[in-house]
Amino acid sequence: MLPIRPATQLWPPVLLGSQFIFNIGFYAVVPFLAIFLRDDMLLSGGLIGLVLGLRTFSQQGMFIVGGALSDRYGARVIILCGCVVRVVGYLLLAFGYSLPVIIAGACLTGIGGALFSPSIEALLAKAGTRSEAQGKRSRAEWFALFAVCGELGAVLGPVAGALLTGLGFRQVALAGAAVFVVALIVLFFCLPAGSAKNQPLQITPWWTTFRQPRFVAFIIAWSSWLLSYNQLYLALPVEIQRVGGSEKDLGPLFMLASGLVILFQLPLARFARRVGVRILPVGFLLIAASFLSVALFAPSEPATGWLRLLPAACFVTLLTTGQMLLVPAGKDVVPWFASESTLGAHYGALATAGGCAVLAGNLLLGDLLDRALTPSVGASYPWLVLAVFPLCSALAMVVICRPMRGPRT
Repeated sequence: MLPIRPATQLWPPVLLGSQFIFNIGFYAVVPFLAIFLRDDMLLSGGLIGLVLGLRTFSQQGMFIVGGALSDRYGARVIILCGCVVRVVGYLLLAFGYSLPVIIAGACLTGIGGALFSPSIEALLAKAGTRSEAQGKRSRAEWFALFAVCGELGAVLGPVAGALLTGLGFRQVALAGAAVFVVALIVLFFCLPAGSAKNQPLQITPWWTTFRQPRFVAFIIAWSSWLLSYNQLYLALPVEIQRVGGSEKDLGPLFMLASGLVILFQLPLARFARRVGVRILPVGFLLIAASFLSVALFAPSEPATGWLRLLPAACFVTLLTTGQMLLVPAGKDVVPWFASESTLGAHYGALATAGGCAVLAGNLLLGDLLDRALTPSVGASYPWLVLAVFPLCSALAMVVICRPMRGPRT
């Protein structure tokens, strides 16, 4: 019997399917981590923000390293290593009983993502460029399809996590680890065997990106998007607790976000492509509005029944709509600055800035969000502070993207 060998050519749906599998494993665990830290480990808002910030920084902040490793050793081996590292991280979350072990597990889950995500995005960008040159699906549409497949996984992940929360967070983390073991096996046989480049590992493209002042300004302004998006894991559970809800209420809210992406991501991506980079300020304004929508309700006593989740639903809807406009358009802008050989590093730099913003923002806002746990005038303040960042980014994008409105030179 002949041994089964990895594929020699990339089957494009593998990239989309990998995002589907990864998001099932991610959303089955991470949305419930803040509640586990607050209710089971009895941590303060500041410490919860630190743990979640370190998790995000370990992923987004290390994208530049993941991109460079992918450029040097090939995407396949780095993607597989990322799956292994994330499995180890989830096992530490499942069996850790002390804060240092939980922090280590959270960081390893992030590092795993930093290894496989930039590799997959760079492969998708290259495939999209070839497709667009052939007059087929555009690069932005490929990223939109990528988002849709990810959201399909994000629909199933929170449902699975919510069903397992009654058994305890350990079972949730073990289920997430099992998903990534399955992903590791599937990708081992489906990803093409890449060839390593005969050159030392160098992360010089990182410094190349800093020689482009407009790109530096772009990634700084873009970083508020990731800070805002991560409030689904830090601030949204606080709002759920303010209205007297439980971790089971997170599942339907994440399903709402995923349903919106599945239904509207492709048409909104096409609309955004027609509008061009001018859509970026609009997306950031919608994200700012998502925080303002909660700030309006925060001083009031929560309604009864399902109406108590209305502020959270408004927050998720506006944030997700802004995301659907921003992400395909923003990632389509990156090749404007980069050559094909440095795409991985440029996408890594984009994510690194976001990871730094999340870590700093969570440390700043973690204790502040404790004020939003009970209805009061002061409960609006953290949400108003959160709205300032995307509002500033909206104004910055108007200036930064002005030269990109014409054809690329």
